[in-house]
Amino acid sequence: MLLGIGPDGPIAGRRVAITGVGVLACCGIGTEAFWQGLHGPPPDGERRVTDFDPERWLSAKEARTLDRFAQFSVAAADMALEDAGALDADPSHSGVIMGTGVGGLQSLETQILVFAEKGAGRVSPRLVPMMMSNAGAAAVSMRLGWHGPSETIITACAAGAHSIGHAARLVASGQCDVAVGGAAEAGMTPVGIAAFANMTALSTSGHSRPFDVRRDGFVMTEGAGALVFEDWDRAVARGARIYGELAGAGSTADAHHITAPAPGGSGAAACMLEAMRDAGIRPDQVGHINAHGTSTPLNDQAESDAIGKVFGADSPPVTSTKGVTGHGLGASGAIEAVAAVLTIQHASIPPTFGYEEPDPGIHLDIVAPDARAWVPAPVLSNSFGFGGHNGCLVISPA
Repeated sequence: MLLGIGPDGPIAGRRVAITGVGVLACCGIGTEAFWQGLHGPPPDGERRVTDFDPERWLSAKEARTLDRFAQFSVAAADMALEDAGALDADPSHSGVIMGTGVGGLQSLETQILVFAEKGAGRVSPRLVPMMMSNAGAAAVSMRLGWHGPSETIITACAAGAHSIGHAARLVASGQCDVAVGGAAEAGMTPVGIAAFANMTALSTSGHSRPFDVRRDGFVMTEGAGALVFEDWDRAVARGARIYGELAGAGSTADAHHITAPAPGGSGAAACMLEAMRDAGIRPDQVGHINAHGTSTPLNDQAESDAIGKVFGADSPPVTSTKGVTGHGLGASGAIEAVAAVLTIQHASIPPTFGYEEPDPGIHLDIVAPDARAWVPAPVLSNSFGFGGHNGCLVISPA
């Protein structure tokens, strides 16, 4: 365990400061628009990042060589790095960890159609570097000229949380002085949407209703989130604005089923406890939970059961920002980590849109229908993915 501050100081390694934030979501690009979007009604229709222009961050030539998910990776990382200010980072001690769930599905699907309609000779020679899931991390590290670790974590809907935890550990361990952690997803292709719909994961009503008794599946979205991590002492010495501290991270496996969560949320509960143990805090010190809250019947019930196992009858205030954003698959944990940071910064917990009719089987303090003022305390951010992958983060006030 490399993260966390216990009662006697760091559990192991250096403190990890969060000094930069970047985000793209269907409800807004950039932290201000994103935060405002979390407090408004969900976008009408499909939840795409409709106003994204890759040439704001990339030349036209560069944009043509990157799949949309990799363009998102670059944009989120660039926003976070600009927000962090003058890092003066040593390239050999700086790293990039950018996760994804499905990677360059858009490029792959497009070129499969080219193959079927025009033959093998017309398939783009750029397909392999565009479809590969590590293209986002690679593009970020090449743009920065950073020679430290450049890696990609692909753990379905837990990829964002796992990537952020791993990036922070690079700093805590001393392997890196600075690291960017995040994730991006752009899997809203015709085949991608059809596949999730045919496995009955998507909402047939078109509404994301986390923890509501009427929930009937998730609403798919795209986007990206990124955080800049620094050694705490280094950040203080350069006068950086410190948003908070990545105090703990947990990772467990359900080892149960390829899509369904473990009964009773046992794996999720173990992950939450691991993240808190890593941070050196008790459950009663957690002030807020940013839930995975996908709006699917089984997953919301399992997460509720897991929270009950860990926190008892009185849970901290719980919100699911997926009521607005929808479910960003591999990017969701990174987007929600950004939301957790902003929740601390603004001393306000955004509401869970879509939650109107309580489920009698779910016993949580759901923040709805309005935002709730609070005194910032450690936030637990949950992410759980197909394959039984669980990732939890503890983000504490500075």
